[in-house]
Amino acid sequence: MMSTKAFTLVPAIEREQLLSDRDRGLLECVECCGRNLYVGTSDCFVYHFLLEEKTLPGGSATFTATRQLHRHLGFKKAVSELRAASALSRLLVLCDGCISLVHMLSLEPVPSGARIKGATAFALNENPVSGDPFCVEVCIISVKRRTIQVFLVYEDRVQIVREVSTPEQPLAVAVDGHFLCLALTTQYIILNYSTGAAQDLFPFCSEERRPIVKRIGRQEFLLAGPGGLGMFATVAGISQRAPVRWSENVIGAAVCFPYVVALDDEFITVHSMLDQQQKQTLPFKEGHILQDFEGRVIVATSKGVYILVPLPLEKQIQDLLASHRVEEALVLAKGARRNIPKEKFQVMYRRILLQAGFIQFAQLQFLEAKELFRSGQLDVRELISLYPLLLPTSSSFTRSHPPLHEFADLNQLTQGDQDKVAKCKRFLMSYLNEVRSTEVANGYKEDIDTALLKLYAEADHDSLLDLLVTENFCLLPDSAAWLEKHKKYFALGLLYHYNHQDAAAVQLWVSIVNGDIQDSTRSDLYEYIVDFLTYSTDPDLVWRHADWVLQRSQEVGVQVFTKRPLDEQQSGFNPDDIISCLKKYPQALVKYLEHLVTERRLQKEEYHTHLAVLYLDEVLQQRPCTPDKDAEVTETQAKLRRLLQESDLYRVHFLMDRTRGAGLPLESAILHGKLEQHEEALHILVHELADFPAAEDYCLWRSEGRDPPYRQRLFHLLLAVYLGPGPAAPARTVAAVDLLNRHAVEFDAAQVLQLLPGTWSVQLLRPFLMGAMRDSIHARRTTQVAVGLARSENLIYKYDKDTWKEQWACRSIQTALMSTGSSACVPSLPFVPDEAERKLRSTLRQKALPDVPKPLPRACVR
Repeated sequence: MMSTKAFTLVPAIEREQLLSDRDRGLLECVECCGRNLYVGTSDCFVYHFLLEEKTLPGGSATFTATRQLHRHLGFKKAVSELRAASALSRLLVLCDGCISLVHMLSLEPVPSGARIKGATAFALNENPVSGDPFCVEVCIISVKRRTIQVFLVYEDRVQIVREVSTPEQPLAVAVDGHFLCLALTTQYIILNYSTGAAQDLFPFCSEERRPIVKRIGRQEFLLAGPGGLGMFATVAGISQRAPVRWSENVIGAAVCFPYVVALDDEFITVHSMLDQQQKQTLPFKEGHILQDFEGRVIVATSKGVYILVPLPLEKQIQDLLASHRVEEALVLAKGARRNIPKEKFQVMYRRILLQAGFIQFAQLQFLEAKELFRSGQLDVRELISLYPLLLPTSSSFTRSHPPLHEFADLNQLTQGDQDKVAKCKRFLMSYLNEVRSTEVANGYKEDIDTALLKLYAEADHDSLLDLLVTENFCLLPDSAAWLEKHKKYFALGLLYHYNHQDAAAVQLWVSIVNGDIQDSTRSDLYEYIVDFLTYSTDPDLVWRHADWVLQRSQEVGVQVFTKRPLDEQQSGFNPDDIISCLKKYPQALVKYLEHLVTERRLQKEEYHTHLAVLYLDEVLQQRPCTPDKDAEVTETQAKLRRLLQESDLYRVHFLMDRTRGAGLPLESAILHGKLEQHEEALHILVHELADFPAAEDYCLWRSEGRDPPYRQRLFHLLLAVYLGPGPAAPARTVAAVDLLNRHAVEFDAAQVLQLLPGTWSVQLLRPFLMGAMRDSIHARRTTQVAVGLARSENLIYKYDKDTWKEQWACRSIQTALMSTGSSACVPSLPFVPDEAERKLRSTLRQKALPDVPKPLPRACVR
């Protein structure tokens, strides 16, 4: 148990003030109402004092009691109890079983002599139910066995309103509304005197200890329970608070929120109602009275009166915080809410939370500290200011006054322990990262982000780059100096870029790549610079570094032009200017022209011709001194052939001159094809290269998208080349047969049969002949269908024409008869076809005759 100074014991009345040397009476009871203090003695005197409270410069309180009057009540027994009814200006005095009414100031009995007889103890109902402001409700324990009586007491009279029987003899009573809390001989009970309903609480042995029954709040009581426990009970018979543990021989108890004060033979003990812990112990011997009066706790011996003065809750809380008893301080602070105005409490409580947070922080309890900082709405600069040099030099922040902690900086807090320093910095990194995007950061985001950048840079943290590439408020002067100090040049470049200083950023990165300064943050920094320039909207910046990126790598460097977004390529990046720049870098030039021709598909002859010439030059450089037609085709040569085939924009004659005699027969064949010189092209493919599949592909390539006669002409040319004179006749014969059998549909069978040698067998041309016959029969039947459809259409047309004439004639006759007034019968109209028939006729009219291929000669069909 750790002690807390919650109360100070201050004397109020000494024996010398109370009794003279001749008096033998002892103090028996006490009552306090405002400044009025009443004392009842064993020799039946009542004394009236006025209390004056003063606060000394040191903050402690003193009391001065001035005796006003004293009066003997006329009995021979002690005054047992005193209770003030301020609303009536009356003092209720219990002496010798009789409750008398006396005036509060003069101590004179009421003229009517009204009193209540036969009482052993009484209690005032502080939650009255009568509703009459000119009376008080008094509940007495009657001398009648097992009886409780309820009275209404007026200024000069009393009136009994209820008499209630109890299961056992009552020993002590407290009242709240209709509810009585009674200490009986063997138990405590709650009794509703209006309904008679009773609720047992817990056992009690009157022979072992003195009963205690105290009303501590609306419908709640404090009782001396078994085992030295102070028990709380409501009128419903339940306990909403945990019990406090006090001594077995408690004489009296009182509540001064949030504390329960108990008196025994030697001590005054103070327990918290919030956490049930004993907080303070005050030595106090010979005490026999402990009562609370409107928040003022009074204790007394038989010779003197003392007041327990509570220390201000704020001071108690600060004392607890100073002792690093954070949990107790927070519990006490929460409990103080009911005694402090709302606005004042919120300010005080937030400050307490922050103080507690810094205590937990100093003890490296970071999770607890973070939660307290968040709840207390910490100005995060208070925390940053503990770390030397983290706040920007331009920050105007000053620490809270009075201070929230006792530390000058982190070095003092950790006493130079570098492990603790590292832990504290890691916590601050985490905390700042969490709060920077919340409302907590509003108003000083620059301080937070700058501090976070410094922490990341110092710790070589990966999140440094994430901070700089997203929205941030890092102050450039402080941050740049710090990054340079810790050699974070790549990050410094990102900072420059974020602050729209791209030229400085790129220059810094170029220096890293060149080795002028050292920073290993990115091993691919060169590629990063290229990518950065690619998406830069500043043409001057790109042109300024174009030579540098191209000198390091033509293939990668050219990407600043080829991967640039199309909408940006139109401003500041003319293709002709780029080509002029790339003339010194042939590989880059080829890549760029490929970009223009194949990706952007610019329809400009100059670009296509230039690219073809570059391809051609490279192919010629790569070719061996002795050309070999079986040599493997290089990638460049494949690109050249594809360009020659797919593009129609390059200068064919110019390239033809460049390839003549260069040993590039296939390329020459493609160029001949572009000039519609198909015989020359096919001659090269068949006779020079003997590449029969290429010859067939040539026919397909050149006839793509053209009409069938053009395609047929190409295949007939190829067949003629196969069948013509020249070397490798057997191979060409086989190629001719394969051509006919594979592409039978592309040939005019009648012409082919006239060209074929008579020595060829039918079996050899069986696939070709079957296909030709199938096509001929199909053509004949298609023609027959077309003719039938034409005849049907003709009949329908004639029928429609005759029908129209008849309808016209009938309508004319009808009109003539109606005009003369004749009633002659009008001939009915002829049959009109329905909608389905009309649709059929329309379809037949719109049906066009298909193209009919020329049939085979009858001799061939046979």
